[in-house]
Amino acid sequence: MGLQDRSTRTPDGLEAIGRGAMQPPVAYLPCRLDEDGALDEVLLVELADGRIALLGYTALDRFVAACGDAHPWVLWRTERLPDLHALRPYDVAYLDVALPAVMRRDGADPVDTAEAKR
Repeated sequence: MGLQDRSTRTPDGLEAIGRGAMQPPVAYLPCRLDEDGALDEVLLVELADGRIALLGYTALDRFVAACGDAHPWVLWRTERLPDLHALRPYDVAYLDVALPAVMRRDGADPVDTAEAKR
């Protein structure tokens, strides 16, 4: 399941930060780190209709604009998205849309992932 290009708004009402590519070679994905700073999980967002979305960003400046400069990220090769989908299934994927404020990390508090499906 690949990332989709959205120029301004997604059908789910998420606001786009910038214009993305159809399928970039890599994407910055919001994540959660463990106590040692290693990747713990890629964050997924539960949409209002119950679907699970993967959010990806085509450039680091777009990630920062959408998620904040304190939020952790992992650089993921888009050709390996099927591997991620097998581990953490999602229904849709969007590029360059704002991460919901309740999921943003401000650098002081850990991310509450109760909103996201595992």
